[in-house]
Formats: sequence, structure tokens, C-alpha cells
Amino acid sequence: MAAREAQLKQILDTSSVAIFLVDKEGRITQANQRMAEMFGWPPDQLVGSEYVALVHPAEREIGRQKMLALLNSAIPAVDLDRLYWRADHTEFWGHLTGKRFHDASGEEIGLVGVIADITERRKAEEAVRESERKYRLLFEQANDGIFLLDETGFVDCNQHGARMYGLTMDQVIGRSPAHLSPERQPDGRLATQVAAEKIDAAMRGEIPRFEWMSMRADGTPFDVEVTLSRVEIGGRTYVQSIERDISERKRAEIDLRIAATAFESHEGMFITDTAGVILRVNRSFSEITGYSAEEAVGQTPRLLNSGRHDAAFFAAMTQCVERSGTWQGEIWNRRKSGEVYPEWLMVTAVKDDVGRATHYVGTFTDITSRKTAEDEIRNLAFYDPLTRLPNRRLLLDRLQQALAASTRSARYGALLFIDLDNFKTLNDTLGHDIGDLLLQQVAQRLSGCVREGDTVARLGGDEFVVMLEDLSNDPEEAATQVETVGEKILLTLNQTYHLARYEYHNTPSIGVTLFADHEGTMDELLKRADLAMYQAKAAGRNTLRFFDPEMQAVVNTRAALEAGLREAVRQDQFILYYQAQVTGEGRLTGAEALLRWRHPERGLVSPLEFIPLAEDTGLILPLGHWVLQTACAQLSAWAGRPEMAHLTIAVNVSVRQFRHRDFVDQVLAILDHTGANPQRLKLELTESLLVDDVEDVIAKMAALKARGVGFSLDDFGTGYSSLSYLKRLPLDQLKIDQGFVRDILIDPNDAAIAEMVVALAASLGLAVLAEGVETEAQREFLSRQGCHAYQGYLFGRPLPLEQFEASVGPG
Repeated sequence: MAAREAQLKQILDTSSVAIFLVDKEGRITQANQRMAEMFGWPPDQLVGSEYVALVHPAEREIGRQKMLALLNSAIPAVDLDRLYWRADHTEFWGHLTGKRFHDASGEEIGLVGVIADITERRKAEEAVRESERKYRLLFEQANDGIFLLDETGFVDCNQHGARMYGLTMDQVIGRSPAHLSPERQPDGRLATQVAAEKIDAAMRGEIPRFEWMSMRADGTPFDVEVTLSRVEIGGRTYVQSIERDISERKRAEIDLRIAATAFESHEGMFITDTAGVILRVNRSFSEITGYSAEEAVGQTPRLLNSGRHDAAFFAAMTQCVERSGTWQGEIWNRRKSGEVYPEWLMVTAVKDDVGRATHYVGTFTDITSRKTAEDEIRNLAFYDPLTRLPNRRLLLDRLQQALAASTRSARYGALLFIDLDNFKTLNDTLGHDIGDLLLQQVAQRLSGCVREGDTVARLGGDEFVVMLEDLSNDPEEAATQVETVGEKILLTLNQTYHLARYEYHNTPSIGVTLFADHEGTMDELLKRADLAMYQAKAAGRNTLRFFDPEMQAVVNTRAALEAGLREAVRQDQFILYYQAQVTGEGRLTGAEALLRWRHPERGLVSPLEFIPLAEDTGLILPLGHWVLQTACAQLSAWAGRPEMAHLTIAVNVSVRQFRHRDFVDQVLAILDHTGANPQRLKLELTESLLVDDVEDVIAKMAALKARGVGFSLDDFGTGYSSLSYLKRLPLDQLKIDQGFVRDILIDPNDAAIAEMVVALAASLGLAVLAEGVETEAQREFLSRQGCHAYQGYLFGRPLPLEQFEASVGPG
């Protein structure tokens, strides 16, 4: 037994850790040699002393409580770091492991404890903690964003880094670099791919430094400069990313590049000090002004002074720069060669941090070409390119000023609207080049007929306007003044013109209107003068007429009629009346379709009132198409009625309608659509159709004749038919105009014309029909001459469809 105890003591004394026993009162009953050495007490002094006396006074009470808790079985064991107290009153850290101790019989007799000196470890841990505290302080206070990454993404970042992205630190954790970047970097590569390559390089021990396009939480991209490195923290390997926002630097670099590029741009530039002394100029400055850099540096911008601007101009420029920091505008300068030229100049003050001007930068562009182009554009916009006279736009501008001046002075002005008589004939016969020469000479002559302050303008074509200002304040006297000028114009424009190799005589028609005190708008005044000009033409041309208010009433009536006519076309307010055409025996052979307008307020409107207007406005085309469509549909309907199946319908075709390029196709399409028999359709043409392009007329008539359509020459004897053309036309009938029939019994001339028409028709193998037959005596006379087809009140007035069909009867 003694030998075993000795052996156990030897083992304990050779242990590297302190081992001791404590009884139930907390006194040390046994301690090994290492414990004596650790605490600096001889072993015999340790035995019998209280264990807590070895604990550092600062932790002694805690040590006592822990020991009592263990002795009282409140806790099963202890395993903790504790600060101890040596015999020389120095402290050290020990790691205590203790538990209850039992004798051979199993009775608890105290505690056994083991203490290992961990002072060096604690110092190392504290050093690590201190290092971490210092690192964290630097981490948080750094002006750059600092991030730690592992394979899962960001695991830590500082406040600056989070703010740089517009996020909180918690929002950053767990994201990957690609989540804080655009999908692709500026080089076009995927952000995920580039980030992976850079992180892999850092994990291999490299320290990649590169620029990266990041993206804030609001989607705004920004540039950062990134440095990656591998770091070991707490036994784990991370990638540390230090990021610096270089947006401002990049912008500054761009600004510098722009500034460098701008200074060598095509715009002239110069830099002066606050005294106005030129410090630097660019190449364009020298190219524009002719002064080299050596010649300009040291001078002031007065080197370029043209003398066109006074001191007040430059004083205002200086005040503007001082007040707002910049001035820009058009200025005339002088080149080294002495040439004065226009330039667009901008002067800008360069200021320091406190707002004081340190330099001035002047940027200018030679706008000579632009000014030339502007002058050309102005000429094109306001002047007639052929005659160089003011055009309509400039005339209206001057007329507006003249009206205002007339109001102020109470003096009259006047417009003379001048149209050249038969100008179209000149163009058609001698060509437009000769016509242009005439217009140019007329422009020169008109300009020579007026005062310097008056205006001669060309509206277009052969229309000119002369505006006279500052006439008398008495209307009669003003009219006399205008008439004098007008007579001078008439006399001048009546003189022979020498046009290339031609001598030509031309006359004008002149319409005049006076104006004063805003009497009417500008357009109204021009219309009045235009109306008066047409009155001059109606009076025989080569004359002058003043505007008459009654003319305006006629125009207003015509305008109202035109508006109503257009509405009638849209609202389908037209109807066909039918007037019988009969043989000498009174047998009905057909009818002429006559257009009527059922006006909702005026009732039936006479075709004499609206047909000429329809011709002028072009409405005759849709009207004529409607008449043909309706008449052919009626022929198709009559074909199913035995008593009417033999009837023809004569339809009047206007010159404008017949000359339409698609006229033949339109007629054939209507015939096909309605199913009408072409042999029952008779188209009535007028002699005026034969004035121009007879070959086209013959071709169209022949095309329709081939389908069975018949033709009648209406109002024969009133126009200008040539017998040579008449023989070539595929006609079926001549109609004697009612103007000859009306007085056929009392006017030998009318009777002779009627006899001639009948004889001509017979010689050409054509039928003849007399219209406007109202008495039996007229019919008998025509019958004796050989005319056996009639139309007129004697046989029936024009009737609407229902009445006409009723007049025919069932058989």
C-alpha cells in the first residue's frame, strides 16, 4: 500500500499540470510538485491552506461560490479559466478542471482539481482580440468600402461600403458581387464570370486590382476601384474586397478629356486673365482670325475689334459676365487680313472656390456661312426667285404695317391687283422661258411706276400687287391719286416687250381697293382687289376698276351656294327629272335626264344656278357620276317594262367630266354594274369639248361607241365646231339649240341656222332633234325642213320619275 502511494506521488510530482485535493472545508489536503512551483509555495505550506487563497482577490469570492456549489453537488464539475495569485503576489491565468472525489468505500471526501498555466495562451488570445479590435476600428472608420467574401457571398462589410451601395449592412450580407453590379461589365463580359475569375485569383494568393462597374440599390451604375486579397480570420479563409468609389474621378477624367478635345475643336477659343490679357489660344482661333498664337498671346481681345460696336455694347457684355458668369451673342470682329466677319461668341468666367473670377474663356464660331445661308433663306421665304420682288408673305407683312400706319395717320392706302391678259396663251405658244422673260420685264416696269416707299409684289403666275401708302386722307382724292398711278401702269405695260427674238404686246387688267383704319382684314383687302381685277377683265381687259361692294355680295352669295352644293353632294339632295323626246307623229322614243337640286330650305334650285358653279369647283365630277349611275339604273329598270323597254335616256356630260382620264372606264363600269343596255344610253356632248385635243375626244367616243353607246352633239350651232372634225366624230345625232328654235318663225337668221343644221345632219347621215319646241307652228316649220324629232314643252315639261312613268301609261 505504501509502495503504491509512493508510486502515485512520484507520478503526480512529474506531471506538467498542478494537481491537488481539497477536503469538504475547502482546505488543500494534497498538492503535487508542479502546483508548488506554479504558485511559488513549498508543498508543505500549500497543504492545509484554503484553496480560495490561491485565487486572485478580484475573483476570489466567485471562486469560493463555485467551490461550494461543487461540494454541495449543485454542479457536477467545473471547467473554466481563472485568474490566480502567486506567493509573490503576481497573477497568472490557469485553466481549472475540478470534480468531487470519493474514497474506496464510495464516500465523498472532497474535490480533486487540475490547474494548467494558460497565461501565454491568454496573452496570445488577448493580443488577437486587441488586433481584431484595432482591425474592426480601422474596418469601420475606413473611407473605402471593405467587404469580406466567402463561397456564399458577402459575410461582412463596413458602414461606408453599405452606404456606397445605398444599402444597410444587413442587406449586403449574403449577396454576391454580381448582385451589386449590372449584368455585364463595360467590356461586354458577364459580371458573374469576371467576378469569379478575380476572386479565384485572390484565393490563389494574387492581389488583383481593377476597375469595376457597380450598381446602387436604385439601379444607378457607378465606377469603383477594387483591390482583392486573401485573409485568414478565426482559422477561416476569406477574400477581402476594398472598394473605392471613383465616379467623381472618372467624371473629372472625362471632363479633362472633353476640355482637351474642346480646346482643339473647330471653335475658336482663347483664355484671358482677369485683366483681359490673352494667355492661350487654340489652333482654330488662329485659323479663323489669321493671328498666330505668338501674335495673340499677351494682347487683349481688342486685337479683333471691328469698330462696328460702341462702348455701350462692350460695357453691357462685361456687366452680363460679372452678373451671371457668362455672355453670348453675335459680334462682328476683324481678321488679321482686315476682313470684317460675323461670329457667335460665348464668354464664360472661371471662378475659384469662393466665387472669384480667375480667368475668362472665350469660345467663338465664324458664322459667315450661316449668315449667308440665312440671307438666302430669307430671300427664298420673302422674295419671288424669278422677279426678286416681295412675295405674298412679305406683302402681307408690309400690308399689316401699312394698315397700322394708316390708322395712326388717318391717310389712305391702296392695293392694285394686276393680272396680265392672255398670259396663258403666251406660255402655251412660245413656252415658259419666254413667259418668264415677260414676267421679269413686267416686274421691272412696275417697280419704275411707283415711289421708293411703295411695294411691288408678285403673288404667283401672272398676278402682281402694287401697294401704295401715305395717300390723301380724303377718299376721292386718294382714288384720284391711285387712278393716276394705275394709268401710268397701264401705259407702261402696254409698251412692246422684247422677249429673246420675239416682239410681244401685252395688256394688264387692274383691280383697285382703298384701305384706311383697318377696314377689313388683309385677306379681305386682297380679295376685294382681286374681285375688282375680274371686273376689269369683264369690262374688256386692259383697264382699271375700283372695288364695288356689290361685287362682294355676289361673291358671298356664290360662297354660300358652294357650301350648300358640297353639303348637297354629301346628303344626296339631288334628283333626276325626265323630259320626253318624241317623233313627228308624237311617239315617245326616250327622255333627257335633267339634274335637279332639292334644297331643304329653297326647294328646287335651277341647274342654271348651280351647274356652272359645280363646273368651277370640280363638284361636277361626283355629280356627273351620280347622274350616269342613276340613269343607267333606270334604263335597267325600264328594260323589264314592255311599255318603256324601247326608251333611250340622254345624259349631259360636262367637258371636265369627259376629259377625266378614267371617263371611259367609269361609263363601262356603270353599264356593267347596272346591267343597262348600252344602246339605250345616249351621251350629250357640247361643242366646247372640241376646242382642245380632238384626237382624245374621238378616241374616247370610239371606245364607248364600240360598246353601243350613242352620242348627240348638244346645242349645235352655238359653239366652234369644225366641220372637218365633225365628220370624224362617231355621232348619232345633232340637237338644234332652243335659242334658234325660240324665234325661228320671226327671225330669218334663226330659221336659216335651223335649216342649215338639218341639211348638215342629213349630209352626214345623222339624226337631228330640235329642243325647246313650245308651239305647233314651230314643230310644223321644223318638220317642213326635215326635222322629225322634238323635245320641249309642247310635248311635256321635265317631270320627276313617278310622273314621267305615269305619263307614259301602261302601253
